[in-house]
Amino acid sequence: MPAMEDWAGQNSAGHGARTAPAVARNRDPILAVLQRVLPPRGFVLEIASGTGEHAVHFATGLPGVTWQPSDPDPESLASIAAHRAAAMLPNLLPPIELDVTAPQWPVTQADAIVAINMIHIAPWGAAEGLMAGAERVLPPGGVLYLYGPYKENGAHTAPSNEAFDRSLRLRDPSWGVRDLAEVIALADLHALDFVQRIAMPANNLSVIFRRR
Repeated sequence: MPAMEDWAGQNSAGHGARTAPAVARNRDPILAVLQRVLPPRGFVLEIASGTGEHAVHFATGLPGVTWQPSDPDPESLASIAAHRAAAMLPNLLPPIELDVTAPQWPVTQADAIVAINMIHIAPWGAAEGLMAGAERVLPPGGVLYLYGPYKENGAHTAPSNEAFDRSLRLRDPSWGVRDLAEVIALADLHALDFVQRIAMPANNLSVIFRRR
């Protein structure tokens, strides 16, 4: 199975809430990593929160953290708001509109940033915007967490990821599975040190950076 992402197979759960089948498969493995790498308390900005299901799950599993979901898409913002209303979690904030490529973000400080299945479903400029924003927003030692499929040493890590990459580029030629070395090099330009890569289910990786 190729690495999946929130835009694939979305369904309506009523009242604006959408669901993505991939979330049920990846939320627990991702949460286990986040519980290790994020600070036990603080403000976490989630980029491209999609349906909002991850935000609810992570805010539940990280009760000491204030979780700020965001997305540029109005339908996604409505879905996040609907899931938040149903969950009624004190540490889950209302979603905000955030375009990662904007020169200034509505959030100016965060202890950590989380971006799941984002940089391959967007032009390379979105990755550049993410790294530039993380440089502005994170304090020294602040964590940037990325999750998704990556090439390594210029090659796909599984035939399913290669097929997934083709499907992305057919949808939009500017999209596609990124090479991890290129992402690490881009992060380094923005004072973000590569810390760790963690193999995840369905041929995905967790990739952790820290702000210098």
